[in-house]
Amino acid sequence: MLNRKEKILLIGGGGHCHSVIDVIELEDKYTIAGIIDKKELIGRDVLGYKVIGCDDDLKELFQEYKYAVVTIGHISSNAVKVKLFDILKGIGYGLPVIISPLAYVSKHASIDEGTIVMHQAMINSNTKIGQNCIVNSKALIEHDCTIEDNCHISTAAVINGGVKVKEGTFFGSNATSKEGIEVDGFIKAGALKK
Repeated sequence: MLNRKEKILLIGGGGHCHSVIDVIELEDKYTIAGIIDKKELIGRDVLGYKVIGCDDDLKELFQEYKYAVVTIGHISSNAVKVKLFDILKGIGYGLPVIISPLAYVSKHASIDEGTIVMHQAMINSNTKIGQNCIVNSKALIEHDCTIEDNCHISTAAVINGGVKVKEGTFFGSNATSKEGIEVDGFIKAGALKK
């Protein structure tokens, strides 16, 4: 019997979407059905996939597609990302965890729905990652960490053992945390959190 891959909608067609497309294609668990973006961008091509609708079409599209993932980044604010996640949940979409096959995730770690783990990220044992997070390329999250919902752990960030990252935190590229601390808010690129 043929193993048919489920179709998935990508919500947001910008730069982060480009990276997520690459991960989904490599992971090979879902077929990308199309992109949801602003109404005026319908018909536009994003790395070979069409923008097939806008936010207003999500309820109708649910008749045909049951899976979606938010592919909007989080830099100055994650408000739009959180709002879209909540809309998708409310409609009933499945929001799978997307993990690059080039990442390492310990079998003793847990990751909640709608979270994306990018290429060469490393998530070590007894770490818990909430929903709707981005763990970006080459990020390292050490053992016994908790990353709450709606966080963005940026490229090449290092979160050492036993750290708690509070909901909605942006942890910048190449930022590093001391072990066993609590981190909250906007952590700029290259910062050292003690």
